[in-house]
Amino acid sequence: MTIDVSAQDFEQNVLGNDKPVLVDFWAPWCGPCKMVAPILDALEQGMGDRLTVAKVNVDDNQELAGQYGVRGIPTLMLFDNGDLIAQQTGVMNQAQITEWLNKHLSLGAAS
Repeated sequence: MTIDVSAQDFEQNVLGNDKPVLVDFWAPWCGPCKMVAPILDALEQGMGDRLTVAKVNVDDNQELAGQYGVRGIPTLMLFDNGDLIAQQTGVMNQAQITEWLNKHLSLGAAS
């Protein structure tokens, strides 16, 4: 399940998570964000045992977005063991996001 995260619980749900966390910084009025949302839902369904997907509404969490230097949305940030390890701004399709994740994490199925 994709989780909604705010400034109040970001540390617990993202930085303190025992799995890598893909954070989507988005806004309800953002058309491209609406295009990315179902892709992230599908990724979470497929990788949910290995990856947590979290969403941060930048309108409600402007200070948090500023703290992480979010200048455009959608912005995807990948955290592992509490560290920001990758960041991407703009729309990507599911294959591009999967490739981006695999580039930065070992999330592939065990062979």
